[in-house]
Amino acid sequence: MTNYDEIDFSPLLALTEGEVITHARVRDVRLASGKVLALVTLDNGRDHTRPNTLGPATMTALGETLDALKARAAAGEIDAVAVTGKQYILAAGADLSDITKVGSKANAKLVAQLGHKVFGKLSTLGVPSFTFVNGLALGGGLEIALNSDYRTVDASAAAIALPEVFLGIIPGWGGAYLLPNLIGIENALEVVISNPLKQNRMLNPQQAYDYGIFDAIFPAATYLERSLAWADGVLTGKIKVERKNQPGRIERTVKWPVAIKMARGMLESKIGTVPRSPYVALDLLDKAKSGTKEEGFAREDEALSDLVTGDQFAASMYAFDLVQKRAKRPVGAPDKALAKKVTKVGIIGAGLMASQFALLFVRKLRVPVLITDLDQTRVDKGVAYIHDEIGKLEAKGRLDGDSANQLRALVTGTTDKSLYADCDFVIEAVFEEVGVKQAVFAEIEPIIADDAILATNTSSLSVEEIGAKLAHPERLVGFHFFNPVAVMPLIEIVKTPETSDAALSTAFVVAKGLGKNAVLTADAPGFVVNRLLAKVMGEAARAVYEGTPVADVEKAFAPLGLPMGPFQLIDLVGWKVAAHVQDTMAHAFPDRFYSNENFHQLAELPQVVEKDKGGRVTGFTKDAQKVLKGHVGTTPASAESILRRVQDGLAQEIKLMLNEGVVPEVEDIDLCLILGAGWPFIDGGASPYLDREGASERAFGDTFHHPVIRGIGG
Repeated sequence: MTNYDEIDFSPLLALTEGEVITHARVRDVRLASGKVLALVTLDNGRDHTRPNTLGPATMTALGETLDALKARAAAGEIDAVAVTGKQYILAAGADLSDITKVGSKANAKLVAQLGHKVFGKLSTLGVPSFTFVNGLALGGGLEIALNSDYRTVDASAAAIALPEVFLGIIPGWGGAYLLPNLIGIENALEVVISNPLKQNRMLNPQQAYDYGIFDAIFPAATYLERSLAWADGVLTGKIKVERKNQPGRIERTVKWPVAIKMARGMLESKIGTVPRSPYVALDLLDKAKSGTKEEGFAREDEALSDLVTGDQFAASMYAFDLVQKRAKRPVGAPDKALAKKVTKVGIIGAGLMASQFALLFVRKLRVPVLITDLDQTRVDKGVAYIHDEIGKLEAKGRLDGDSANQLRALVTGTTDKSLYADCDFVIEAVFEEVGVKQAVFAEIEPIIADDAILATNTSSLSVEEIGAKLAHPERLVGFHFFNPVAVMPLIEIVKTPETSDAALSTAFVVAKGLGKNAVLTADAPGFVVNRLLAKVMGEAARAVYEGTPVADVEKAFAPLGLPMGPFQLIDLVGWKVAAHVQDTMAHAFPDRFYSNENFHQLAELPQVVEKDKGGRVTGFTKDAQKVLKGHVGTTPASAESILRRVQDGLAQEIKLMLNEGVVPEVEDIDLCLILGAGWPFIDGGASPYLDREGASERAFGDTFHHPVIRGIGG
């Protein structure tokens, strides 16, 4: 058993330069019963935009505060201890900037051990401990609560989560052991593994309470007052705390192993076996069914130190920094003061994509949105779809009745193009063909104001060519969404040589208003995401046409760690769209991109591939096999050669994109892949992975990053 009191933590304190210390301020509260509760408030002295974090200096000071409270409890001065946070925030977890500076595996282990030492004091104070989760509680913030005897939560708290697996590590300050023993294995699997892998999904307070993480939930207006009264009731015995989700003997012996086995199968089917942290977390949750808390904490110490020093965590922190900082300050965006105020949006088209745009614009911007199409039937269908989707949001409680009615009233459809006259921002969502897009803009431009902005959602066509026949091509900007529109957080904003700063600024301001992250790209074939996905999909297609079974091709791509295999991705994107993108790229760069006329024949089929229950592609349908017959070679490629070709091809293409000035820096390419294609954090996008795998050296004799982004090792 680890004796944390005998460990020398001084090496960690050398890492605290620049740490924003979260202070633990104590005040005594006399409860109605006469008992005294020492209330510890965590506060870093900053406003709510800078959450409390838990670095080594903070943790050391908190440990000293708890030691002093333990002495006071022994002297009979206090009857309980409670921890809460500054307004809106308990704590956002460990200070990740400190963790990235640990320098060695030994120091990484000290980070885990310091958390266990300090938080462990909450269960050995000699008096009951409470945590009043008054706001955001992520990672270590939630683990403070789990290490306490009792927990309440503010019903308005922003989010509750253990997001560590999302970042390539595990809950290492008690969460992996304490949570399953509090709420049962199935709920714990959801919180620790499933939610982080669903784009880092968080729990709201009610969900967390329903899971059994909290013993009581109170409204914001009277949260602290009610929590103190509740704690008094627990201390006096008037309130008996019941935990219905706490696992019993039958769950531990029967249900637990089955749940772990099912979760392992689900992980292998959904994400493959490349990501380490989900499987390490799974093993910790499995072992938490038996043994002591001390043994559980020791396992967390080892697991966290191993993962923190690995390549996947280093890449994850690079990716995390891109998403948290670079994405919020887009490189190349003009001054937002130049943006035209958007008071009405026009959408050319009323199909599914156009209707998704309309729903997003009206929900986020709360301005009138006009859709139009060739005939009234299509228009009516589009408006009905939007109204129906608003109804679904209302039914789920995400919109109240008044808001839903207001949104419906803001959406109108017409075949009368003259109604575009007062639109400030008009985006097309029509067929992916230059002539079609030119024609619809030619019809709209004379109607709208001279300073109205035109936007095209093209996925790979030249924006400059689309605007070639406009009277004012400077007003046109590329505004490329990703499917599904409501979910994917990226918009590629494409600048042509003519695009004005006012049009560009408006596009960035609108993107932010839509809740999206925007990246500026030059007007190059495929822009960023589709250009690189075309490389991935093209190499997959090349291998199939050489004679490699499709299931083998999918497996060959597994080490990339992508959320889905290439043919699974093609099936999601749509075979017609994929065929079109491949044609565009092969036409632009015939020596580097693979395309096959057969693609278009496959795209005409109702179903091209067979899938297993997990959605993984297992082969082609019989109809697809007939189409492919006579077009497929007899020299299948090995998994190693397929992977090498795609790695080297991606490295070469990214380098060329940087040379061409498609984006300013490689960080922008990685950001696009993470936000627009679900490229995994554990790869850091693409460039850190390609550097580590030697693909960058093979492709252009250098690396994208200096030094290469990798783990710190032992």
